[in-house]
Amino acid sequence: MYYFLQQLINGVTLGAIYGLIAIGYTMVYGIIGMINFAHGEIYMIGAFCGLISFIVLGLGGVTWVPLALLIVLVVSMVFTAAYGWTVERIAYRPLRGSFRLAPLISAIGMSIFLQNYVQLLQGARVKPMQPVIQGGLNLMERADGFIVSLSYMQILIIVLTVTLMAAFSLVIARTPLGRAQRACEQDQKMAALLGVHVDRTISLTFVMGASLAAVAGVMVTMYYGVIDFYIGFFAGLKAFTAAVLGGIGSLPGAMLGGLLIGLIEAFWSAYFSIEYKDVAAFSILVLVLIFRPTGLLGKPEVEKV
Repeated sequence: MYYFLQQLINGVTLGAIYGLIAIGYTMVYGIIGMINFAHGEIYMIGAFCGLISFIVLGLGGVTWVPLALLIVLVVSMVFTAAYGWTVERIAYRPLRGSFRLAPLISAIGMSIFLQNYVQLLQGARVKPMQPVIQGGLNLMERADGFIVSLSYMQILIIVLTVTLMAAFSLVIARTPLGRAQRACEQDQKMAALLGVHVDRTISLTFVMGASLAAVAGVMVTMYYGVIDFYIGFFAGLKAFTAAVLGGIGSLPGAMLGGLLIGLIEAFWSAYFSIEYKDVAAFSILVLVLIFRPTGLLGKPEVEKV
């Protein structure tokens, strides 16, 4: 029971990170109906921006953790949002009216470019970072000395994820930008006729998704303490799986899918062979899609003729 609770905490923490990345996939797909396969690399760039920001602040003498964390999050979100905007302008906008495979191929090419771009700038070696937030709460202790703990870093990740999820849901549900996004999701041509600036709305959607990926990148850097130029590939693949599992196009579905993937990985690694945790996650995805092709919270598309 104690070990189960510890793995539950670990799985929720990992799932929250996957969910933040998955929201970027599902927002872009919801509006333009295409998958941004460069999104994992955007998350990786956010992690590097966070690491560099922490180093610069340390050299500048900013040692108060709340202030340093706030500055790092803002700087990482701004720089990563700029990369997300650039990806949309270069890889998607010129090909929006082309056949459907063209933007997909372009996004894969952008993903490879960003990987090599960061590798050339930062090197191929793993980049370590000293712990910024240490300590935690000891929740329970077993007779043999095993302690169920909840670190302050895990609390930060979970609270920040819930807060951002609620904020973005309110933006989409109750703001003019959210109404424009929902209008573009339903019919871009009709939205344009009604005065919605479609290009700007799509660009802002990429920017919002990239900002969330930046937060996930900073949290991963602080949580694990090591990053490299290749972390975006597997994280992006898992987050895409989470978006599909929860129902691509649904924000709550993306978060639910992220939590499920995180829990599956944590419990499989704890009770079975860790080498097969990815097989377990994708097997669950296949089973869900067999019985519910639109995902857990996805809605079937109704095509009007």
